[in-house]
Formats: sequence, structure tokens, C-alpha cells
Amino acid sequence: MIKQSLPAVSEVTKDTLEEFKKADKVVLVAYLDAADKASNDVFTEVADKLRDNYPFGFSSDAALAEAEGVKAPAVVLYKDFDEGKSVFSEKFDVEAIEKFAKTSATPLIGEVGPETYSDYMSAGIPLAYIFAETEEERKEISEKLKPIAEAQRGVINFGTIDAKAFGAHAGNLNLKTDKFPAFAIQEVVKNQKFPFDQEKEITLEAIKAFVDDFVAGKVEPSIKSEPIPETQGDVTVVVAKNYNDIVLDDTKDVLVEFYAPWCGHCKSLAPKYEELGALYAKSEFKDKVVIAKVDATANDVPDEIQGFPTLKLYPAGAKDKAVTFSGAREVEDLIKFIAEEGKYKASIAVDVVEEASSADAEAASETKAEAAEETHDEL
Repeated sequence: MIKQSLPAVSEVTKDTLEEFKKADKVVLVAYLDAADKASNDVFTEVADKLRDNYPFGFSSDAALAEAEGVKAPAVVLYKDFDEGKSVFSEKFDVEAIEKFAKTSATPLIGEVGPETYSDYMSAGIPLAYIFAETEEERKEISEKLKPIAEAQRGVINFGTIDAKAFGAHAGNLNLKTDKFPAFAIQEVVKNQKFPFDQEKEITLEAIKAFVDDFVAGKVEPSIKSEPIPETQGDVTVVVAKNYNDIVLDDTKDVLVEFYAPWCGHCKSLAPKYEELGALYAKSEFKDKVVIAKVDATANDVPDEIQGFPTLKLYPAGAKDKAVTFSGAREVEDLIKFIAEEGKYKASIAVDVVEEASSADAEAASETKAEAAEETHDEL
């Protein structure tokens, strides 16, 4: 709110520059010629887009630019970590400056934790984790691997993680959770995991070779998967090994429930989801619509799942445009969702649902009546 109340770009002078540098952990200052309207407009556009992230300043004082070691037009990112500042002196372009800001503002080897995890996940580039149980060991390994992080800056982010506090996260990367230090790379966009062999020592040479091979596409991702089911029911069971064959089948609308066995909401949804699967299996859309589920704790999936259950529809012909369901978890609402978001507009008539419900209700009523008669006979 404070950043939003300030101008997108503040003017700095030789008297205020040092104070402005301390305004935040990262600040950006553009050194511009007052007559260079194009560069001024580009920098202002970047500042408007990223003002929530960093304070932005500008100066048209050529002497100040020279004193800072740059010549207009240029952008200097000042930071209170690593080398202290980074310089952008290429042609002014909004995307180029944005990328420069995000890359330079990320510590060479930062710390992965609750406050930084989402930033690393949204950075759009792979993240290399360094797991270690003590601060001293994390610092020691960081220094050892610093040349690799420098060589891969902007290509891979590197971060240490406290193995005592967050060691369980190693399991999400297909690492053992009781053997540290450990190293792994996560391809965050595709949610792929590349664990470094925990039986090997973490050395500069070994990690450099592993990282170089990863960048060259020579390392196969580690895939955690349950066995492919021998038979399937009305709700198709998806595992990592058949995920692409089922979910990404371009000829079908596929609704997937990402669930966890321990999730109470998932357990509550289960009978309704089975009913949904049975309805579509008996409908005219049985070959066009798939109702599926996957245990996201036991299988690696390319989707970033934030909570359970998560329901997503992958439309035929548009698998890259999955739609997340956010309505009430009732059979009728799920049918409406599939009909609205799927390619085949596969709506099952409401009376079909009502007939099924009525049949269930009638069966339940008969069961109760029989139970009542039995009770009465016993009396």
C-alpha cells in the first residue's frame, strides 16, 4: 500500500541517491537523458508493472551516472546482497528490463522457505535445492557451488533449504527424507523432479556435471508412480505412468480429481464422484467424456496442485487450457461444469440424475421399511 501511494518512479539526485538505495532490499534507478522520451516511457511502463515489487527511481544527471559507472540510458539495480548491484545497458525494452529485474533481484543462492517459495515457483525457471541440516553446512555448500550458480544465473535459480525444518519436502522431489545433505532440481513449469544421487558426494565437479547435463536435456526426470491398474471402473484411475495417455487424450473431455487419501473433503466427495462416473459411463457421451481421479501424493503429475481435492477439466483439442472447478461439489454442478467447459457440451438431462437419485431414494426407503418390519417382528 505504501509503494502504491508513492509515484511509480521517483526522481533521485546526488543528495538523495544513497538514501534511496536503502529504501528496500532491491531498488532500480534509471539514468536517462531528459530528452530521451522513448527510454523514459519504457522505464515508466516497467515501473507501473512492477511497482509492487521494487521502488523505482530515475536521474537525468550525467555526472551522477558517471559517478555510478554507467552512461545513459542505463538501469542499475541496487541490492543489499551478493555483488551489491547489477547493470542493464542494452536497448531499452519492457520485457528485457523486466527479465533483468527479476533475474538480478533473485539472490545467487537464496533461501527456500515459506516466505520465498511462491516467488521461486512463479519465477518460471528451474529451481535447484541444496538441502542441509545446519546453517554452517548450507553456507559451506553454497560457497562450494557458487561458480555453478553464477554460470547458470537466469537459467536456474539456486536455493538452500533447512533440512531439519523442511526435510519432508525432499520427498516431493523424490529424494530420501533421512539422508542429507542432498541436491535436486525441480522444473517448476512442468513440475518435473531431477534428484541427484544421494549416495554420491556433493562436490563442485559432480554437481557441475549434473547441472550441465540437465541444461543440455540429458537427464531424465524422476517419476513417482503407482502401478497402472489392470482394470478400470466408471471412474478411471490415473497414475503417473498413464497420465498422458488418459488425461492428454485429445479426443476426450477429461475431468480429473487430484486427491489425497487423508483428505476429509476428498472422502466426502468420493460417493458423488462415483455417481458422476456411473452416469457418464451409461450416457451417450461414454466415449467422449472421462471421469478420472489421481492420488497426487503417490504420483508425479505435471500440474501444480495447491490443495485437495482439486478438480480440473481438460477439454478435447485444448489440453493446454485446463479449467479448474470452483463450484459446489454436487453431481448436478459437476455435470453443468463439464457441459459448459468441455468440447462436447456433454450435458446429461437433469431427469436422468433425478431418476438415479429417485431410484436410490426408493431403494433406501424399501431397505428402511424392511428393517422396520424386521424390528417389528422381533418385538
